[in-house]
Amino acid sequence: MGKASEFLRAARGEIIALETLLTSIPAIAPEGGGDGEEKKCRALENWLREKGFTNIERFEAPDSRVSAGVRPSLVVTIPGLDDSQRVWVMAHMDVVPVGDPKLWNTDPWKLVEKDGRIYGRGVEDNQQGLCSAAFAALYFIKNGITPARTVKLLFVADEENGSDYGAVWLIHNTSLFRKNDLVLIPDGGDSEGRTIEIAEKNLLWLRVHVMGKQTHGSRPDSGANACLAASALSLKLNGLEKVFNKRDALFTPDYSTFQPTKREKNVDSINIIPGEDTFCMDCRILPCYKLADVLTEVDKCCHEVEAEYGVKVEYTTPQKSESPATPVNAPVAQKLAAAIKKVHGIDAEFIGIGGGTVGAELRREGIDAVVWSTLDDQAHQPNEYCVIDNLIKDSETLIEFFAN
Repeated sequence: MGKASEFLRAARGEIIALETLLTSIPAIAPEGGGDGEEKKCRALENWLREKGFTNIERFEAPDSRVSAGVRPSLVVTIPGLDDSQRVWVMAHMDVVPVGDPKLWNTDPWKLVEKDGRIYGRGVEDNQQGLCSAAFAALYFIKNGITPARTVKLLFVADEENGSDYGAVWLIHNTSLFRKNDLVLIPDGGDSEGRTIEIAEKNLLWLRVHVMGKQTHGSRPDSGANACLAASALSLKLNGLEKVFNKRDALFTPDYSTFQPTKREKNVDSINIIPGEDTFCMDCRILPCYKLADVLTEVDKCCHEVEAEYGVKVEYTTPQKSESPATPVNAPVAQKLAAAIKKVHGIDAEFIGIGGGTVGAELRREGIDAVVWSTLDDQAHQPNEYCVIDNLIKDSETLIEFFAN
């Protein structure tokens, strides 16, 4: 590992140069007003070939909304001593928009280095993971070393907007992945590099539409108050936290949450009792529960409110996702924990999260995936930065991960 550390320290300038190149090419999805990843992908592929990578494949998800007509992803292969079980590192090329430019101290698309940090949109999310993977692989290329297992670097499109044109498209339209592959996603973690995410809560979003009868504010007896019924229903749904009440220390918070969030406009005047009301729920549910069972309870709550308030309730599920956990004893989890111990000198901690990652898509296909990196959690923030030493340490950890 001393040789790997020496290689990466010597490559510090090249690492910053790659970050500079990638930052200068906005890769924003059409949902954010951008034109996709084509230009950034082409620049990255040219860089990889210039550095000596030869086994590069390009995969294109059709998307008529962007000028290229496709959303490209790259797969870089470094053949290993054993090809029966491949090691993947999956990073994404797309970034989110800058938000309010007045909140930035520097130009978001021009990398600035200061006090051991580099600033710019995308430098941490997810170019830190992309660059750490690229330079870990470059270590093997430049030193003529064959990794223990075949290494696959996957640089995907469309992670920031659901992955339909990236990881999800690749899973369902190619045969890239095998069931026994080991997949690391360097797109989440903590400032020590200690936590390995192996599970996600099941995700359920509800958009609930309550239909009653509009009437004058002075005559509630002649109508059916949809706002009142919607309020009662939101409380009932929140009460499902007491029905699905198991706890799991893997997660923070360690319980399932059913939270009312967005409420849509109903009437224009205070003296009108609304005949329709719409609200939303964000539910994050421990993976020990099936969403089908949760929705059965949601239906019960809706029927009870309909009967009590004389209204009709309909709902949709804008997002619905469930996935199994990667076992703690899975090879990818244990190999990564051993690499963290050797490079960082700390014991890894396995965690679950309430948010969603592409890891869930892989786990649903029976492929064990983990999410890990050493970062300050700058994703989507103004003045986003990456700690250069974190990137280098991550790359060193990946070298160890590939070598054994």
